[in-house]
Amino acid sequence: MRTAVQGLALAALLATPVLAQDADHPQSEKLKIACDLGFAPFCFKKPSGEITGFTYDFAEAIAKKLGRPGIEVTDSNFSAIFAGLFSKRYEMIPAPTNITAERAAQMLFSEPYMPTGMGFLVKKGGKIANLEDLKGKELTVNNGSISDKWLTDNQAKYGYSIQRYNKNADAVQAVMIGRAFANVADAPVSRYVSTQVPNTEVAFVLDSGRNFGIAFRKEDTDFRAKVEGAVECLKTDGTLAKIYEKWFGVPPEEGSSTAKVYPGTGAPEFEGYDATERKASCQ
Repeated sequence: MRTAVQGLALAALLATPVLAQDADHPQSEKLKIACDLGFAPFCFKKPSGEITGFTYDFAEAIAKKLGRPGIEVTDSNFSAIFAGLFSKRYEMIPAPTNITAERAAQMLFSEPYMPTGMGFLVKKGGKIANLEDLKGKELTVNNGSISDKWLTDNQAKYGYSIQRYNKNADAVQAVMIGRAFANVADAPVSRYVSTQVPNTEVAFVLDSGRNFGIAFRKEDTDFRAKVEGAVECLKTDGTLAKIYEKWFGVPPEEGSSTAKVYPGTGAPEFEGYDATERKASCQ
């Protein structure tokens, strides 16, 4: 009898983390996500006030695959977005988040869903042949972004000054009015801005070899697996490629992380990756 009771107690203890995850992700409620509104083309508002963008469409498609009734968006400056995740203000961050070793030590990542790099956006005619050309220049960046970290780490080496803004749109505007020479952001963002803002162009792209991934809290292993299954289905049925082409004007490159389904769960070669074989169930 005692052994049976102990067995039941152990089973209940093991089930507790799963139940806690379920409570944080109620199936009958909208999927709660965060993005930095104003970070076109990923997440921004139309003149009507309606939220749109790649991240919005991507998250809506994920919610549909999960059987959730839509999405609920929390606007967060990128400098504060991870704190909001850890305090459970939202369930995940599908906003463009570079997968890095430092971040993977603090949170879980999905498999990659888009390759990225750093784009240097200038007024037309501005020239950047190499990084040495940045010496003495004023550069703008979205505060707390991976571009901000790169600029900070390499400032002494290349000799530029940094202006930080809480919205990338403000960082771009500073370039347009002549307060700075270039805006540094994720390459897909810079390329999109150059098609939307007259008299701008991407003068230089630094290939980082990085990818975007969806960020989750460390304990959300089961939820991450569910979302990753949905992402893999969106890759397999072509939905993600259609969303990508809608916002970037071209289909994703064959074999890129936007099209590739990765083995296991999470971002390979980073902390939190689970190599256990898993097959998504797509409907």
